[in-house]
Amino acid sequence: MRRKNKRRKRENRQEKWDALELLTWIPEIFMLPVRLVVWLIRGVGRLIGSIFDGI
Repeated sequence: MRRKNKRRKRENRQEKWDALELLTWIPEIFMLPVRLVVWLIRGVGRLIGSIFDGI
């Protein structure tokens, strides 16, 4: 009986850590598209700047 209780406690602790890890990933998932758009705009801006520098 005690082995089952210990196993349940370990599983419960693991579930809590999984929930915390998920909560830390949620903002990152929402920020990724914003970062991609910013990187694309910066890349296009640098490309246009280098074209005008060559003229």
